[in-house]
Amino acid sequence: MHDDVDAGTRLLELLAGGASAADLAALDVDPHARDLALRIAGAFDVQRRREQQLAALVDTAGELASMSDPSVVLDAIVRRARALMGTDVAYLTLYDPAHEDTYMRATAGSVSAQFQVVRLDFGAGLGGLVAQSRKPYWTADYFDDARFKHTHSIDGAVGDEGLVAICGTPLIVKDEFVGVLFASNRTPRPFTHDEVALLGSLAALAAVTIVQVRAVEESSRTLAALSEATESVSRYAAGIERAAAAHDRFAEIVLEGGGVDDLTQSLSQLLGGWALLLDDDGVPRSVAGETPPTGDALHALAAEVVERADGVRLSRLDGDVWAIGITATGEPIGYLAIGDVSTMDDSDERTVERAAVVTALVLLGERNRAEARQQQRTDLVAGLVGGHGDAGVLVPAARSAGLDLREPTCLLAVRRDDGGPARSLVLAVNAALGGQALVGEVDGHVITLVAGDEPGSLAGELATRLSRSHSVTVGAAGPVVESDGAVLAGLAAAHTEAVRTAEALVALGRRGDGASAADLGFAGLIVGTRPEVTAYVDSVLGSLVDYDDARGTDLVGTLEAYFLAGSSPRHAATSLHVHTNTVAQRLERITRLVGDGWQSPERALELQLALRLRHLVAS
Repeated sequence: MHDDVDAGTRLLELLAGGASAADLAALDVDPHARDLALRIAGAFDVQRRREQQLAALVDTAGELASMSDPSVVLDAIVRRARALMGTDVAYLTLYDPAHEDTYMRATAGSVSAQFQVVRLDFGAGLGGLVAQSRKPYWTADYFDDARFKHTHSIDGAVGDEGLVAICGTPLIVKDEFVGVLFASNRTPRPFTHDEVALLGSLAALAAVTIVQVRAVEESSRTLAALSEATESVSRYAAGIERAAAAHDRFAEIVLEGGGVDDLTQSLSQLLGGWALLLDDDGVPRSVAGETPPTGDALHALAAEVVERADGVRLSRLDGDVWAIGITATGEPIGYLAIGDVSTMDDSDERTVERAAVVTALVLLGERNRAEARQQQRTDLVAGLVGGHGDAGVLVPAARSAGLDLREPTCLLAVRRDDGGPARSLVLAVNAALGGQALVGEVDGHVITLVAGDEPGSLAGELATRLSRSHSVTVGAAGPVVESDGAVLAGLAAAHTEAVRTAEALVALGRRGDGASAADLGFAGLIVGTRPEVTAYVDSVLGSLVDYDDARGTDLVGTLEAYFLAGSSPRHAATSLHVHTNTVAQRLERITRLVGDGWQSPERALELQLALRLRHLVAS
């Protein structure tokens, strides 16, 4: 009896000291007492684990309560779940109502990129079944478990992570489904009911925390939106004041007859930075403000504005540069650019758009006035070259317009080869000549009266300048001088000749060139109104005639005999009654005087024509 008491006391002492089950099983005592002691020890172990788990949950609650960043909260949940469950991996998916599925949001212990972005449809895989049923599910071996709908994407992601045992429980707050919390192992492992219950408790705590953090975040967004709305109201009120000031200033400019320089200056003052106005070709018209672009930077900006500016609304280019197209009756007439502006709110944008409208009005007014002046000049040009006007009226009018017909005057006919409108070409010709000519449109050609006595040179220079922006051919005639006595008749004849010359240049394949009838060689004799036959003969045969006169030779006659003999030196020698070698020597001399290549078809034709005309002039 004493021994039984001692054994019982020993068992109680061991239980009180927290002995392990192995220590209790090693005692040599009554089996029934030992089994009872083992059961008591097991109950103590369960109680201790539950106390530890409860303490861990309390710690988790405290940690989660101190967090406000949703991402940090979710990471803390999966990290705690992995530690509490003692698993290789823990992860959490969130519900996506837009797609009616869940998506991976946070992981702890994961190494697979494919697994970290997987989505689970309701009913697919273990997680999809948890989401659909709103109940926990677990498995010791996922791939051998037929309870779940296996899909290629989910099984591939699970396999890539190497998971085998998985336990998942729903995140629910007051019937609101939030997501699913998982604990997983990479080796087979059965989950006990206590472990499932522990994960469920953590899931409940996590769900409440997620909803609360979302609510706080939504409240913060609402407060931020409210604050922003208040600021927007203040900015809007300030914008209204700026817009009213801009409207008043622009109206004042228009009413006082101000120009584009006044507009750009006012715009730069209203918004800060600089303002730039370009014409419809991208050429700067006006610039105002501090440190505007210059040189190559200005040219590059102008090209970008023309390419990218919208003719309806303000658009932002690269950097702090905004641009808008200026249109009238659907036609682009310019561009407005603003730069170095610190901010550009709706009110500022409306200010720029209003400035574009006012600028369009100013540009239209300038254009209408310019077109009226140009129409007057066109009428004057038409009267001067028409041959039927009153010289007593037209000549003084030309002098008032800057063209003194008492000085040599050349007439240029500009033919537009691309078929575009003549109005823009008139402006281009005026610009190319620096406003130092009388320009107008007559019968589809742009006719220019310009001071000078070298029509061919003037035509070539003008064609070269215009080639940068237009496809034109320029015919020239003159010079005409008032002292000739019949200046209007001379201008009329020059007009006809210049137009014919332009057409002849195109027919000769010299489109885009500029020349006078005299520059066209024998072709000029055809298009010219007063063919200078003697001058043409001298220009072709002059060197041979001068040589013969100085030395008493007959190179001109030898050349004529050579052509009449069908370009045969032997037959030419027979007709001249000289030796063939003599003809050969004379032909060599002719080559040195008129240049190589004179026997080519084109040069030979000019020489033969000059020889024939020489006889006609002499007769």
